[in-house]
Amino acid sequence: MSERPPLQVPGPHSGDLIARWERVEGAVTGHQAPVAWERASGVTVWDADGNEYLDWTSGVLVTNVGHAHPRLVAAIQDASGDLLNSYEFPTRRRVEAGEALLAHLPDHLDRCFFLTTGSEAVEAAMRLMKRHSGAYEVIGFHGAFHGRTAASAALGGLPVTKRGFGPTMPGVIQVPYPYAYRSPVAGGPAELVDYCMDRLDEAVRANSTGSLAGLIVEPYLGTAGFIFPPEGYLAELQNWARQRGILFGTDEVQSGYGRTGRMWAFEWDGLQPDVVAIGKGLGSGYPVSAIAARADLFGALERGDMSSSMGGNPVSSAAVTEVLRIMDDEQLVDNAFKMGAVMLERLREVQDRSAFVGDVRGRGLVMGLEIVADKRTKEPSRPVTLQLLDRAAARGLLIGAVGMFGNVVRVAPPLCITEAEVHESVDRLAAALGDIVT
Repeated sequence: MSERPPLQVPGPHSGDLIARWERVEGAVTGHQAPVAWERASGVTVWDADGNEYLDWTSGVLVTNVGHAHPRLVAAIQDASGDLLNSYEFPTRRRVEAGEALLAHLPDHLDRCFFLTTGSEAVEAAMRLMKRHSGAYEVIGFHGAFHGRTAASAALGGLPVTKRGFGPTMPGVIQVPYPYAYRSPVAGGPAELVDYCMDRLDEAVRANSTGSLAGLIVEPYLGTAGFIFPPEGYLAELQNWARQRGILFGTDEVQSGYGRTGRMWAFEWDGLQPDVVAIGKGLGSGYPVSAIAARADLFGALERGDMSSSMGGNPVSSAAVTEVLRIMDDEQLVDNAFKMGAVMLERLREVQDRSAFVGDVRGRGLVMGLEIVADKRTKEPSRPVTLQLLDRAAARGLLIGAVGMFGNVVRVAPPLCITEAEVHESVDRLAAALGDIVT
């Protein structure tokens, strides 16, 4: 157990910055501990008062190679001194980035296109599906998060991206995603998978006009609470799509780039998606996203059918290439697998001792701790979760909260985390749980 005395959070400089921030930007972001970040390196963050924290957020599952990796910083600085934007003109760095990305994808995904945000990538994937198939309906999933732009929000299955914004884009058919901890059926994983596949058939029968283009699924539900489906579900979903001649897409914006202990989360189930949305870890802090697909899918588009003002710019392209080099050289995918196993074991020990941790789930270095008021009833506890965010920060650990009920702690440190940092960060979480007042 960590013996560190609690920090003053917020410190005076953080408190002042937060007050100034609230006077200039709309108060529309999520709840975070009152910490104003100043700088970061690897897995460590320092706030405006010089306080030091271990980071379980990676920003928001972005800085996979670690905060401010010196090689990535140097590559960005070098590129920015030459050229900032060329729009659709090719550059050496853009070509190199495309070659590097495709070299880390399965052979059947032989074309890519660079964009800027994850939402943009998901929308581009939908456009590609619709144009290639000549159909317009896309299947989405309850609890899914694909972004906050109009089409990506419509595809998602969380009310927070839709509530109060009027009618959403037509043509999306929403179906259940298996949530084992809160399963609606008796029995085990097989029964839950059967239930979800039956609901999929029913939803399509009831809502499709006969114009199915495809489906886009997260290999695990991220924003809904790091919900991992039972083994075999995603493969069954892919088979379902193949049998109906529709396209099968995965949203790897959050789950890709080694986060689950493999380069792509779809590898765990031996999937062969037709199109993949990529982001976050792709630039490891520098804004860039992409889609990857078969050449014949891109062949359905004509010149001018897809573009992005900032997509594929020389600086983001340099980031893409250097991130992949760092991941290979430092074996970060393998480290995510190994450190994830250590962390999962430690967190399950914490679960056994804590009255508030109802479930621990995850793979590699992405896990969710479901916080409940009562382990027997599984009643979600948003108040305890919010208190834990602040208590953890005071203990020198930065965590975030997600979930359908806002009660799941995000465990997603940079993939460069060491075993010593794993143990120290879990100790700090355990101390923070001991500080909870009910």
